[in-house]
Amino acid sequence: MKIISWNVNGIRAVQKKGFLEWVDEVKADVICLQETKADVEKIPNEVKNHPGWHTYWHSCTIKSGYSGVGIMSRTEPLSVTTKIGIDEFDGEGRIIEADFGSFVLYNVYFPNGSVGNSRVPFKLRFYDALLARCAEQRKQGRGIVVCGDYNIAHHPIDLARPKENETNTGFLPEERVVLDRMAADGWLDSFREFHPDEPDNYTYWDYFTRARERNVGWRIDYHWITEDLRPRLKNAFILPDVMGSDHCPVGIVIV
Repeated sequence: MKIISWNVNGIRAVQKKGFLEWVDEVKADVICLQETKADVEKIPNEVKNHPGWHTYWHSCTIKSGYSGVGIMSRTEPLSVTTKIGIDEFDGEGRIIEADFGSFVLYNVYFPNGSVGNSRVPFKLRFYDALLARCAEQRKQGRGIVVCGDYNIAHHPIDLARPKENETNTGFLPEERVVLDRMAADGWLDSFREFHPDEPDNYTYWDYFTRARERNVGWRIDYHWITEDLRPRLKNAFILPDVMGSDHCPVGIVIV
């Protein structure tokens, strides 16, 4: 199964830039989208009803045009859930959980720490709530894939200018330690399983400074998997040449 994740920075905007043509060309089995920025009824019908795909959407209910996630899948999941069960998170349209039987897939748009790092506490609470839910499923023997925009660069190798960003959200010590704890708890960063020391692999570039042209970026989009799925993981990759957003798609192949 080829699973691709992409923060599209607006599903309506990217749809006008050839999104559905890309969907047809990429030959994925599941496509997870973040930051769709649209109420469900405003997502283009040609996207919601693209032939050959089952689609599922979770939009923000507290502010129109904010956040939002979607899953497009060639195979119908056994079940789909859009809530963690905590009100302060569930209204923001940040999660879709799809049960594919042999594993659970989470598509997540993790919160940004915001200007002045003001939302970092909210961001960390969200991580705690999601990982607590995953921990219960792991106790039941479930293998889990958590893909999406994590809004955290884990190590200095994961961003072009680590020193300059030590006090900025996305590379704060209290954020990075969350991923340290995940790794210690048996979660695997799938890309680093295949490219452990390879620098200059980024998934996000700032629009305003034209950072993509200079590859001054951040790797903040991931597929983290539980260690029991490692034997089934056959590839992990980044697609930096796919345009249309300030992020690029990332993917894994799992059998």
